Order: sequence, then C-alpha cells, then structure tokens
Amino acid sequence: MGHNMASWKLLEDMMIELKKKNVAIPPNIINDLRSAKLMIQLSCGEGSVGDAMQKAEELLGNVEAYIVNETQSTFGSQKADELLRLLEETNAEVCEEKPKSEDKYITGVPRDQKWVRVEPMANLSAERIMQLAKEQNLTVKPQKDERLVVYGTQENIKEFLKKMTAPK
Repeated sequence: MGHNMASWKLLEDMMIELKKKNVAIPPNIINDLRSAKLMIQLSCGEGSVGDAMQKAEELLGNVEAYIVNETQSTFGSQKADELLRLLEETNAEVCEEKPKSEDKYITGVPRDQKWVRVEPMANLSAERIMQLAKEQNLTVKPQKDERLVVYGTQENIKEFLKKMTAPK
C-alpha cells in the first residue's frame, strides 16, 4: 500500500477531529505522523531515498491503525469505513505532487529566542505585522518569499500571536 501527502493529510485531519472530541492522542502517534510527513517529502524529492518511503509507510501504518480504531470507537463504524475508503482512494497515486519546499531553519535568529513565520494577507498587511511585533518588543526579518520571520521571547511571541489573531 503506497502512501502520499494526501493520505498523510487525511490522517492529520482525522486526528484533529478526534482531538475535538477530547480523545487523547499518544505522543508517539503524533511523532509518527510528523516523521512520516518528513519521510514522504524526502522520498518525493529529487534524488529520493528508497528507504524513506518504506519508513513513511511503516509510520503511517501505525498512525492509520490507531486513528481508524479510535475513529470507530468515537464516531462509529460507518465513519471508520468512510475513512478507510478515503485512505484507499488517496493511496492510489504516490508522489503526484512536489512538496512545497519550506526552510525549517531560520538563519540569524539567536538560539535562545523563539520564532514564527508570518505571511501577510489582505486583512493583515506586512506593515501591521511589523507594528504588532514592535509593540511586543519583537524583531522582524523579511524573507525572499514575502513572508516575515518574527522572533523574540516565547512570552512576547504568544502575545504577538494573540493580538495578530484578535478581531479588530
């Protein structure tokens, strides 16, 4: 059975639905899902590693078994059957799309500080983001792709995110 990003996304969405129903997801399942995403990205990239897809399938198999079981317990067998059907459909094609390359590491951010990457939108301009960051004593670093990296102390980042997402 092949897995791809669509399968991963489907499992992630189902995990979110379970969390909304107060189902406690074990940390190892969450870690397996994260690791599987990385392995899928590695296996779909240029010069892909053969072992990466095998490891991704192994990890997603663990996550799938847990999610399907919890879905059946929480939502009933009809929802679990639907999930299995959707997984079967998404498993038909593997690596059909190139994963979007996104830098995991930000250069120039001190190690003792936390950071968040923010993409300006119509209702939240780059100027507004910079203003909110300045109010929270945070530093803003523009990136090539028009996004902004905002960094500083964890407390200031939390306050910045709260203000940024608060309705005006």
